[in-house]
Amino acid sequence: MKQNERRTAFILAAGLGTRLKELTSEKPKALVELNKQPLLEIVIENLISQGFNHFVINVHHFADKIIDFLKTKKYENVEIEISDERDFLYNTGGAIIKALPLFKNSKAVLIHNVDIISDIDFQSIYNDFTKSEDAAWLLTQNRNNKRKLVFDENDCFVGRMNLENNEYDGDTELSKDYKLLSFSGLHIIKPEYFLDFELSACYVFDLYKEIAKTKNIRSKFTDSKYWFDLGTQEQLKEASSWLLYQK
Repeated sequence: MKQNERRTAFILAAGLGTRLKELTSEKPKALVELNKQPLLEIVIENLISQGFNHFVINVHHFADKIIDFLKTKKYENVEIEISDERDFLYNTGGAIIKALPLFKNSKAVLIHNVDIISDIDFQSIYNDFTKSEDAAWLLTQNRNNKRKLVFDENDCFVGRMNLENNEYDGDTELSKDYKLLSFSGLHIIKPEYFLDFELSACYVFDLYKEIAKTKNIRSKFTDSKYWFDLGTQEQLKEASSWLLYQK
């Protein structure tokens, strides 16, 4: 990485965390602990170790607690900014649009759910993405879940598929070589392709469908030793046990 090169990550931390039940009754999901460390801190420290030095964090539920927590952290040569959604929760797509002014000096932005932890090599993915002409890469996996992303033979995003009812929301017919992959909760974008959208609450895949009409949005398949979605107490316990065992 070139000295002083900006590498931006947008950490989505505004969610209500309702699936975590009583764990989020008095604090935000971002500050729920995994092995005595808040999820937000785990994500930030992992990304700093991979060369990221600019963080934008959106806040809504118990926003003040996240802001106060960040004030206690002194990360050297790291800038942290807040995208404030206390008055209105914009969902993932709207959150990106609202945060665009904070991305004005960023070539690319890694979007990272605060409740995802992994050992994915984001540094090399970020490097490769900035050299590409694509508008976004969606980090994908093979996972046993019912909601899939659909990609064509060139790994370009065309829509979503619900395997429970075989409902496909794409605007183009499926080719015989289409692929169904699981979304990891991690993606990387070039902010310039979101500038024409008006601010509103929306899902990011609705924006991706529009962008994909003129620019490529591709799958980036990830193969990692571990990846955990920590949206429930059961998933937290599973990750805690697995990580402790690895030590």
